[in-house]
Amino acid sequence: MTKTAPDNVRTVLLVDDNADRRHLLRSQLSASGYNVLQADSGAEALSMARRVDPDFLVADWDLPGLTGPELYLAFRDLPRKSYGYVILMTYARAHSEIARVLEIGVNDVLTTPIAPFQLLTRLMAGERVLRIESELRDSNARLNETLQTLRQAQDAMERDMRDARKLQQGLVRERTGRFGQMHMSVLLRPAGHIGGDLVGFFPIGKDRVGLYALDVSGHGVAAALLTAQLSVHLSGSSEQNVALRAAQTNSAAAPPSSLAHFFNNMMLEEMRTDTYFTMVYGELNHVTGRMNMVLAGHPLPLLHRKSGEIESLGIGGMPIGLMENPVFDEIEVQLEPGDRLLLCSDGIVEAQDRNGTLLGDKGLNAIMHTNAYLSGHSFLESMAWSVSEFCNGERQDDISALLIEYQGSGEQVAFPRR
Repeated sequence: MTKTAPDNVRTVLLVDDNADRRHLLRSQLSASGYNVLQADSGAEALSMARRVDPDFLVADWDLPGLTGPELYLAFRDLPRKSYGYVILMTYARAHSEIARVLEIGVNDVLTTPIAPFQLLTRLMAGERVLRIESELRDSNARLNETLQTLRQAQDAMERDMRDARKLQQGLVRERTGRFGQMHMSVLLRPAGHIGGDLVGFFPIGKDRVGLYALDVSGHGVAAALLTAQLSVHLSGSSEQNVALRAAQTNSAAAPPSSLAHFFNNMMLEEMRTDTYFTMVYGELNHVTGRMNMVLAGHPLPLLHRKSGEIESLGIGGMPIGLMENPVFDEIEVQLEPGDRLLLCSDGIVEAQDRNGTLLGDKGLNAIMHTNAYLSGHSFLESMAWSVSEFCNGERQDDISALLIEYQGSGEQVAFPRR
């Protein structure tokens, strides 16, 4: 019966103070193709193992000085590139002692005298373990390389998303504005790096200002790209801003609803996408306080009167981009000195607590009453903090808001608190 070592030559470190047995085993292993190193003590074997990194350690249990189990523990503590398979040889050892060394990790125990080819058979079994370990190590190395590549790609994507966030925040050109006795403040907080909300305002002539709040369906890059395209049509340039161009040409012939219909046709004819968006667009005469608005599926504007009363305006209308000839809600409202008007996205009213309860209009009204003494960005930041607290910091949607305050004499208006 002939047993041979595997194609790749394995190194066996054979440790035995019995020279005759050591030479006999060495002859058998060498004849089977193993590279055999010899040592007659645990200390010598440990010194060799530091230099050579053997695949197998075959050691007598009762070595002088450093015993077989002690040598095993020291061998395991050595820095190694690969796993080492350990076999101890012993004569008439109690089963409990053998069980203990197997529990600490010794791979196999052979009882002496060793029959011909018995050690070779155990080494072949160990070879299968080493081969599996090598395959696992190679697989782990490839996995780590893949993970590193993915981390680098993710880091690059994170950088790109941060840059995209800065660019998107730049779409809101003005965070505050004053037109006559009207003061405007905006808030834009994506749920992730980028989102699909957009709010802003732009002047129309000397006595009017255009106001808008929109929310593109979905999140992420697709929503952000559509938001960026829509922002072009709401910029301060009359060459690009459809609403501004129409209003400057003939205000009577271009009500706010014309912008909603323009966007709806653009979505259906040019975009050809399943994406849609909601919007509130209004034109405010900052001299008279008169405001005309179109509502297209967006949360209803909230008018906070100087008296402290809060009322919802309109009935909502249909979103933009879903169907031809949609019905939008057109309303007209008169603002009085001391009033404030809030346009906000559904990320605020649909914020949920950990029980799934929505903040809703009632919750938002309570926040408005609680923060009635605040104005401008202070009010919006406090509102955003309250929403975050309500949903335990786990906000799932973008939030945006536009606050219009009719400050009358130009001074901050104090609302009654409830």
